[in-house]
Amino acid sequence: MNFDWPWQSGILDPQGPIGAAERTILLNATSIMLAVVVPVIVLTLAFAWWFRAGNRRAIYLPDWEYSGHIELVVWAIPALVVLFLGGICWIGSHDLDPRKPIASDARPIEIDVVSLDWKWLFLYRAEGVASVNKLVVPAGVPLHFRLTSATVMNSFFVPQLGSQIYTMAGMTTQLHLQADRPGTYPGISAQFSGRDFADMRFDLVAVAPADFAAWIAEARRGKDALDEPGYAALARPGTAAPATFKSVAPHLFETVAMGPR
Repeated sequence: MNFDWPWQSGILDPQGPIGAAERTILLNATSIMLAVVVPVIVLTLAFAWWFRAGNRRAIYLPDWEYSGHIELVVWAIPALVVLFLGGICWIGSHDLDPRKPIASDARPIEIDVVSLDWKWLFLYRAEGVASVNKLVVPAGVPLHFRLTSATVMNSFFVPQLGSQIYTMAGMTTQLHLQADRPGTYPGISAQFSGRDFADMRFDLVAVAPADFAAWIAEARRGKDALDEPGYAALARPGTAAPATFKSVAPHLFETVAMGPR
């Protein structure tokens, strides 16, 4: 029987460059804060033990008021913590800007994402196909997402790849991710969006480039097309099983992003 630890398949088990960089920031920030927390806990216990009622060697100084050395330590340590944490957040927020492309020799896969009630729609821009609640991508290739919502605000998140980002009606956000190796990585809706949002889940399936090409070819041989009537039916509130569409109505993403006129 296989057993997965709680941190596996989550943010502490990154499978891409963005997720790995975010884990590094998390661990660095935790280490900096522990440099304050651990000594405080140890000193609290040490003071309680040393100044216990039965210790006659402990000296109580009721007239003690000020020590420049202690004041320096008390204020310098928090100042350094703020400085280090601020530096990590500042540098990391720029290096991991969701709009910043991932450096790679491979051409990114362009994917449009639409959050619906309560399902995820993925439009493969160059390939001309679409899928619902299943995102198949080539491993080792950058992914460029454009995201919007057809209804309320939602949040797109694949924990092992990193960078949760919001989808909003009438607006378009961008995100760059990459799966370094083949595998199935759970994706979720990280924003409460109504009755069935807890079931608004999908699988990001990273495969070899040849298998991705085969999956695209199979999707094109399907029977369902995502034309205007097909999208109208899909957009009705409710959950949906994973499915593919052999074609997509022209400019569907732009139409959804612009909202009703």
